[in-house]
Amino acid sequence: MTEMNQERLVQFARELVQLPSLSGQEQAVARRVQAEMEALGFDQVTVDENGSVIGVIEGREPGNTLLLDAHTDTVDVTSGVPWQRDPFSGAVVDGALHGRGSADMKGALAAMVHAAAGLDRSHLRGRVVVSASTLEEVLEGIALQAVMARYPPDFVVIGEATGLNLSRGGRGRAEVRLETVGRPAHSSSPQLGRNAVLDMLQAVAAVEALTLPTHPLMGPAILALTDIISEPYPGHSVIPSICRVTYDRRLLPGETEEDVLGPILALAEGDLAARQIQLRATIATGEYTAYTGNVLRMAKFFPAWLLPEDHAFVQRSLAGLHAAGLQPELTTYRFCTNAAYSAGVAHVPTVGFGPATEADAHVVDERLRLEDLLAAARGYRGIMEAVLNGTD
Repeated sequence: MTEMNQERLVQFARELVQLPSLSGQEQAVARRVQAEMEALGFDQVTVDENGSVIGVIEGREPGNTLLLDAHTDTVDVTSGVPWQRDPFSGAVVDGALHGRGSADMKGALAAMVHAAAGLDRSHLRGRVVVSASTLEEVLEGIALQAVMARYPPDFVVIGEATGLNLSRGGRGRAEVRLETVGRPAHSSSPQLGRNAVLDMLQAVAAVEALTLPTHPLMGPAILALTDIISEPYPGHSVIPSICRVTYDRRLLPGETEEDVLGPILALAEGDLAARQIQLRATIATGEYTAYTGNVLRMAKFFPAWLLPEDHAFVQRSLAGLHAAGLQPELTTYRFCTNAAYSAGVAHVPTVGFGPATEADAHVVDERLRLEDLLAAARGYRGIMEAVLNGTD
């Protein structure tokens, strides 16, 4: 990349960080991405029904389609937790871009856009599609699914943080809902009712004692309690008759909904039933509205995925990164990404590559080193050229 292109890339990344974009509120970032793609000469630029911006670079010769995806939404800035700088300043200080979304993942998005625009179309076989997708932070893969329906890819690159290494797999995620059903009574006579919260405490203790599987690359599955609520609330002099708990379950390759719910349902039908505890366990359903007004609804089960180390796409991607002057290691994501759809559901060969590390996401004082931003752009271009021009 030329020096001028580097400056423009950094400025573009700064402007993206300066635009807040919570899930369902990505419109300003989408407009800025669309304008940049058009200014850089993408062959096609469209915005789909979910507000995802899709840019296409067409090679001179026919070939495969390589899709690069980066999401435009970010998590919120927690009130009351101080940042050293305005989280939407987009400040460049001490060789780093600072602000919410710099690492997760507006820097990667900016790098993808500029890397694709700089391709030599006259020597390119096939098509590059860059997807600036929405709603990833709440429903992993649902917006990417719509992009893939428009431009079915042969290969996918997810731009989530890898520390400039190459990920060939990733954990999945499921949201598990538990519910206990009691019997209301006046709190002055609790013995006349059945307290759903007390029943839930016993159910949680049993669930917490479950043995979870582990994976040699991704480590153990995780089951983390994230909230507990009761009804009625506030419980003015009333024994609660309903209690609901949400668990975040991190998935390993091959795990199904039955694998996740089965052990919990066995408790519900066995030991807990013997104690007259009515426990229900389900996979939660999420419903969110895109900034376009489109409503997206799906079960919150996002599968894990893993490509073999010797898969041709993995090896060509490695070759492209080496050609770009990088020295990546093969890794796997410990968190869930849009690859839960592309690889976990659609079974399209997928890898992950991006600047920053997993520890840089969702944190106070989020930042991205500029040298990593520029290296990511070189890496994306290297992958694109190696995968498409190296395809038979």
